[in-house]
Amino acid sequence: MRVIHGSDEIPLEARGAVLALGNFDGVHRGHQVLIRQAIDAARRDGRPAGVLLFEPHPREFFNPDAPHFRLTPLEEKLAVLEELGVDLAIVLPFNAELAALDAERFIGDVLVNALGVKHVFVGYHFFFGRNRSGSTETLRAAGAAHGFDVTVVEPVSERGEPFSSTAVRLALAEGDVKHAAELLGRHWRISGPVVGGAKRGTGLGFPTANVAMPKGTALGHGIFAVRVTLDGRQLDGAAYLGTRPTFDNGMPVLEVFLFDFDEAIYGRTIEVSFIDKVRDDRKFSDADELVRQMQIDCEAARRILAQDAAAGSKA
Repeated sequence: MRVIHGSDEIPLEARGAVLALGNFDGVHRGHQVLIRQAIDAARRDGRPAGVLLFEPHPREFFNPDAPHFRLTPLEEKLAVLEELGVDLAIVLPFNAELAALDAERFIGDVLVNALGVKHVFVGYHFFFGRNRSGSTETLRAAGAAHGFDVTVVEPVSERGEPFSSTAVRLALAEGDVKHAAELLGRHWRISGPVVGGAKRGTGLGFPTANVAMPKGTALGHGIFAVRVTLDGRQLDGAAYLGTRPTFDNGMPVLEVFLFDFDEAIYGRTIEVSFIDKVRDDRKFSDADELVRQMQIDCEAARRILAQDAAAGSKA
């Protein structure tokens, strides 16, 4: 997949594409339906299949001090898009200049003049341009005037629940990572370098790899069965996210205990995929009671991971 940053110098072979427009945070199953429709249309017409993204998320631009829970950082989002079969990703920097463009200027300057777009796919709730003045109807009218097609994709749902980034965030806020995975079509994950901690886990017989949670992340606290990717290897483990109420009730920290693993990995980057929740966080009377519960938690996490692996092999 080719990634182009900005719209000032679009290569000739990228013009005339079929484009899906949006932020696509999470690239959840609803997004995937829209993007696959764009890919199918591009294949029928013999054109590149592309996605037009905005970076950073407009909410981060307009409210830089307010924490925004991004489900997928740009690098992960691009990786998922490539897996879907997208040929071209155009990443527009969401800055003061872009924010000041009204809907008509965005269509004329970006979609028509810079990209020569031939077909646009958007969700039913897509708004764009200064003060969100542009809508799907604005796009349809512009398409008729400038000679490009517009397809508006209606909400996609399962068992009456629409797929949405908001629904994924709500599931994660409750610690329901399994439901979040059902909405995303894959396990939710974070990545980051392993940082030093208080080493309480080592003293209790459960040495952990601590990972700083990305800014704005709102995951319900508890114990989780996780699968960790390190240098291309997949490792099973149990993770704790919480305030350590048994000890100090401090700032939330993510601590990952890897099963059957004894390498030093401080400073190395790991990716943590959350498979299912084992239990909620709670306070214990002393360290001995906590250790006994940790042993139970690890056995439960092993069973969950074994079941998940078995289900994956049958899919």
